[in-house]
Amino acid sequence: MPAPLRDVPQEGIELIKSFEGIPDGDPSSVNLDAYLDPTGIWTIGWGHAITYQGTVLCGPQNKGIARALYPGGITLDQAEMLLRGELVNFGRDVLRLAKVPLDDGQFAALVSFAFNCGSAQLEASALLRKLNSGDVAGAADQFLRWNKVRKNGVLAERPGLTRRRRAERALFLGEDWRAVSATRGTGPAVPARTTAPERAEPPPDEEGDELRAAPAAKKPLKPRARTTTPKAPPTAPPAKRPAPPTKR
Repeated sequence: MPAPLRDVPQEGIELIKSFEGIPDGDPSSVNLDAYLDPTGIWTIGWGHAITYQGTVLCGPQNKGIARALYPGGITLDQAEMLLRGELVNFGRDVLRLAKVPLDDGQFAALVSFAFNCGSAQLEASALLRKLNSGDVAGAADQFLRWNKVRKNGVLAERPGLTRRRRAERALFLGEDWRAVSATRGTGPAVPARTTAPERAEPPPDEEGDELRAAPAAKKPLKPRARTTTPKAPPTAPPAKRPAPPTKR
């Protein structure tokens, strides 16, 4: 039976927006265009990974395809639709993985975590194990450990990820996530950043045994589920045969 659906609370959506930002691959155009994120994935809007023929589109060599899939870019309203559509899938993953009741703050924080780190990483994490065992405080503290990215083969802490994990932990515990993350203003968080967000990697002791212990029989979760059907990219023109050599 499919996992039930549950709307992601607005506070969770605002938290995600404040850390994802909304970069534009071509600031000279009117709408938002696809951009290449730090991990080499073509993305558009608030962290929407672009897929092509069933796989995530990666690498600078695929810029033409990424742009052709979204000719003219997308509007801010369309970016909002893409984000909310993706959060439906991450919300379903969280409800499937959590074996205990979740209040709105806990649910929203876990969706934000899964959106940034991936549902498969949540599934294999100590955070989820502690939550399902009833250790809510221990689960909350696990958020803080997912604040690093790999650079030159070494895991290094990133201030933006540290702020995000603190915000998610606060939301999980029913606290003021804006104050904890030093988000400006008192109203809905407005994404001020224009650079692509960073994706956290597992803490050192979760890279080995825990990830290897994840159930192997299940199909791997897709990193981001497409919620729209883009236009097919234009086909390449047929190759021209070289002209025959002229006689002397």
